[in-house]
Amino acid sequence: MQSLPLKRVIALVAILATACVPAQIAHAAPVTSPFSKKAGKLRATACPETAITYGGIPRARQYLDAVMKCLDKSWGAYFGRAGWAFSKPVVRYYEEPASTVCGVAWPEQAAAFYCTERGTLVFPLTGRWIEDRTDLYPFKVAAHEYGHHLQSLLGVWRSYKAKIRTDRQGELKRRFELQADCLSGVFLGSVWGSLRRSGDDWAALLDATRASGDEDGYRSHGKGATRVYWLLRGYRAVSPSACDTWSAPAAKVA
Repeated sequence: MQSLPLKRVIALVAILATACVPAQIAHAAPVTSPFSKKAGKLRATACPETAITYGGIPRARQYLDAVMKCLDKSWGAYFGRAGWAFSKPVVRYYEEPASTVCGVAWPEQAAAFYCTERGTLVFPLTGRWIEDRTDLYPFKVAAHEYGHHLQSLLGVWRSYKAKIRTDRQGELKRRFELQADCLSGVFLGSVWGSLRRSGDDWAALLDATRASGDEDGYRSHGKGATRVYWLLRGYRAVSPSACDTWSAPAAKVA
């Protein structure tokens, strides 16, 4: 048999090697993020903070009431421009964490949480998350829980819940929580000009967010650095469309 020229052998090997490489299959996001670029950014609004304490007297409820009014106004206007139905969440306050709330056990070490089935935001008025604080962490927590309300209104929770049984490593849970972190960043970015806060205050919030990460064991909210990443992403973009954690690579939701 006549041998082939060397160049033709090399070319043939390259063709066969290419043909034998399996095609890369694109995996669809487990949940479709409803926030589109067409809806635009969250418009800049004023949201001056009230004092958490005044004259030594705790004013946590008044503080959170003011933040909630800002959230209702800002996100209500955004939903209106997008043509989506909007409803305010119910807000419940507790002087001390109860054993049960909204028909479930009080989540262990939860700063605050959202009762999806009842559309209710729940805030304890005591605890390290809010007592005697001077940083923006309570503000961010309120905005994060409000993010879950937005997810519920737009069907993200319903889609996520349908896949919970497959979430053995907590990745879907992290995508869900990190989207709320990002949405809180969007809100912070939209009202930052009215908060009368400094760069040091922002750095302190990032430190507090980083410290709230779950580094070990079953990770439900993301590592500290991951939570900071999505908070910053939302803050810088001031656009909910930047908060598509569902299509992000696994490394971005670790």
